[in-house]
Amino acid sequence: MVALARLGRGVRAALVWALLVALAVVVLYPLLWMVTNALKTNAELFGDPFALPTQWLWQNFAKAWTQGVGDFVLTSVSLTVLATLITELISAWAAYGLTRVNIPLNRTFTVIVLAGLMLAPTVALIPLVKLFQAWGLYDTFFGLLILYTAFRIPFTVFLMRAYMLDLPREVDEAASIDGASRAATFWRIILPMSMPIVATTIVLNVLQNWNEYLFAMIFTSGTGVQTLPVGLADMMSKNGTQYPVVFAGMVMAALPMVILFFVCQRYFVRGLAGGVGK
Repeated sequence: MVALARLGRGVRAALVWALLVALAVVVLYPLLWMVTNALKTNAELFGDPFALPTQWLWQNFAKAWTQGVGDFVLTSVSLTVLATLITELISAWAAYGLTRVNIPLNRTFTVIVLAGLMLAPTVALIPLVKLFQAWGLYDTFFGLLILYTAFRIPFTVFLMRAYMLDLPREVDEAASIDGASRAATFWRIILPMSMPIVATTIVLNVLQNWNEYLFAMIFTSGTGVQTLPVGLADMMSKNGTQYPVVFAGMVMAALPMVILFFVCQRYFVRGLAGGVGK
């Protein structure tokens, strides 16, 4: 019986490892395929897209950068950093107020904020375009910043509120006894205790803002404020025959997010489990 039990555990472990290896191949192979094709010539790519390049053409990355990817990256980095920072600050304050402060109509405000989760961006496109054109925000960096921030706040508040609900209220009382203000309690106690969910929402918001395409396509009409996803699509339409250069741009677009996720993976899983599972 003991031998059968050990055999069963060994078979289950082998099946689990086989499944994990298969998932890793499914996830990593497209990335590796994109990288190898970014280092080929057009003839090599069309001749055998699944073979390794005979000559590693690293200059394809330089060509992609000079053809506009550099400007797209600068715009996307600026927009992603600012939108994520503003979203985190507003959402953290909102979650703190909704969970730790007794204010009138607290539940009503909670419902209003979380109702934003049910608003699909596509539903609001036409009125938002008209509104931004009237206010002079259409085709501007500031207009995109408003959109990226406003549509990420409800989801971020949802996660932060769920996490802060289970933080012990005794810390607030102790801080109040020591004479700390609401702002001091938030910045020195609640926010540091909420860093796992803050890290999680930062990763989620950075991924969303970096890869966002709909707003960036609809609310921009020139090259001055094009983000990386829209810029790559435009570059593909203009230089459709130079696929290795386009692939090089895609690699530069994907690499920062891959690195970010692996660096923050531990905090991401911990914060997400704490925010949703509580």
